[in-house]
Amino acid sequence: MQQVDAIDRVIKNAITVMEDSKYQIYEICESARAERESLNKELQSVLADVSGTIDQVDKLELSYKRARLRLTEVSRDFQKFTENDIRISYEAATSMQLQLTLAREKENYLKQKRDELQKRIKNVDKQVERAETLVSQMNVVLEYLTGDLNQVTRILESAKNRQLLGLKIILAQEDERKRIAREIHDGLAQTMANVVLRTEITERMLNRQEIDSVKEELRDLKGQLRSGLEEVRKIIFNLRPMALDDLGLVPTLRKFIQDYEDKTKIRTKFELYGRECRLPSGMEVAIYRLVQEAFSNVYKHANASYVTLDVTFQAKMVKITVQDNGTGFDVGIVEAKLGKGINFGMIGMQERVELLEGRMDIDSQLGAGTKISMLIPIGSPEDGRLE
Repeated sequence: MQQVDAIDRVIKNAITVMEDSKYQIYEICESARAERESLNKELQSVLADVSGTIDQVDKLELSYKRARLRLTEVSRDFQKFTENDIRISYEAATSMQLQLTLAREKENYLKQKRDELQKRIKNVDKQVERAETLVSQMNVVLEYLTGDLNQVTRILESAKNRQLLGLKIILAQEDERKRIAREIHDGLAQTMANVVLRTEITERMLNRQEIDSVKEELRDLKGQLRSGLEEVRKIIFNLRPMALDDLGLVPTLRKFIQDYEDKTKIRTKFELYGRECRLPSGMEVAIYRLVQEAFSNVYKHANASYVTLDVTFQAKMVKITVQDNGTGFDVGIVEAKLGKGINFGMIGMQERVELLEGRMDIDSQLGAGTKISMLIPIGSPEDGRLE
């Protein structure tokens, strides 16, 4: 009982310290976000000034050329133009040159300021990301520390592996949330911000009756919006392929490898063995993610021109085999890295397979391609595994 009380005191003290630290980090994060918002507003203003100054420089360059032509014209014909005409033309050209020089200096200054603001925004984004990571990690730990003390004691005494597994699951969820937020921030949010800026530029063009430029800008905007829509669809599909619920695992995998071939230009082949059957929803998602990760590794690392996917349904087992003709690798070195937690792609696959109580085997040699085999127990459909 004394041990339980001691553990309770340690946990409560740790919770107090971590809660205080978490809110301090949260305040730092909010301050960084506010700074980023302020910098973004300033950047939008500078971008608008840059656009207006560029237009001004273009007009001044044209006016300066005309003034120089006029000065050349009056300087050549002394009979037609008086000395006063020459003086007026010279002063006009000199004045226009001065205005152009000042406008160019302003343009360079604004461009430098724009670049500086963009660098500062990137630095602030990194600070926000680091703060969010710290808060996420502390939230994970606090979830365990604030749980039932008896349950924590039992975990400490007899279920250490389950605790570690649960921690990995929560960390994976936090990483997935961060990945989705980053995709939206780097993709869709940037596209929308650019669309807003471009519409403002288009509005100014419209006020100046530059119809051809407006049409060209609208065509570009339409292309950007289509790209943004495609980005949204990709994020939705990555969250959960709807075809899994509607059609099942095999048709979704066929569609995936066809899209993969179209995107990567790597030839693919899909073979199905045994009698296809629907699996519990959670298991179908897990298997789909395993295949997705394996094919992603082929594209990123294997330098392959051909990859195959074999799915074999057995009475109580499903076997997934992914094989490529790429450069291959030393399995011993990769397994050593897995032990040290270095190869995150392979670790993710291995952990998914272990969660499904399955086994993953890697067969590869330098210059001879790679073969990954995954055996996953499925039981009978009425078991409801992972439903």
